[in-house]
Amino acid sequence: MDSPNSHLRVSMVQTSLVWENPAANCAILEEKLQALQGKTDVVVLPEMFLTGFSMSAEGADFPKGVQVQWMQMMANRLDVLLIGSLKIKENNQFYNRLLAVFPDGKIVAYNKRHLFRMGNEHQFYSPGEEHGILSFKSWKIALFVCYDLRFPVWSRNVQMAYDLAIYVANWPAVRAHAWSTLLKARAIENLAYVVGVNRVGKDANDLDYQGDSVIVSFKGEEIVHLWDEDTIQTSSISKESLQEFRDKFPAHLDADAFELN
Repeated sequence: MDSPNSHLRVSMVQTSLVWENPAANCAILEEKLQALQGKTDVVVLPEMFLTGFSMSAEGADFPKGVQVQWMQMMANRLDVLLIGSLKIKENNQFYNRLLAVFPDGKIVAYNKRHLFRMGNEHQFYSPGEEHGILSFKSWKIALFVCYDLRFPVWSRNVQMAYDLAIYVANWPAVRAHAWSTLLKARAIENLAYVVGVNRVGKDANDLDYQGDSVIVSFKGEEIVHLWDEDTIQTSSISKESLQEFRDKFPAHLDADAFELN
């Protein structure tokens, strides 16, 4: 039987977003997230959850700006690890920065590595150079953003560096099949849980989003699937079940060794 400490409660926040309006999105989310207080460990928001996926300086914040402070406030109030990406301006460059904010205000940041050229993201934002992997409770958690999902080398779980991979996204409905398929593939090949949180609704570019946020097991099985509703759902995942499977099926021991240049 699993020990209580081996479980991690993960809440996926699948929501529509007000275009380039951080104040409105903060107000909406603050109300929605209150119900999670004391009932979860990790809260995952979509990519660019305060602005939508826009290629402009509108709604951008600084590394210690008010949006980041709002995340710190909410992480502390809810006593959770709060995860979501923001437009961040630093040293005259813009980043699509995924923040993991601890209850005590500590932040682990990951700048999106793969910029979506079909949406001209690479012309406005600068790419990240480093992976983002953090420790929380008894878990190792890897951070990724949207288009990163298509690149298995970058997502590679080298020497079992993580137990859970989190992908936040603004992934349009027209490519929903790829989203769902690739999330399962990343879980299977990396012997890890995968959480993918996408938005719903329509953005200012007239793109439709149908959600399909999921938690996927290390076997590639969907634990929960949110379809197209505007909702929040919390599910528990088990570290002991993960370790038991890795012990029985240690495919990682036969992985090919290589280094990224």
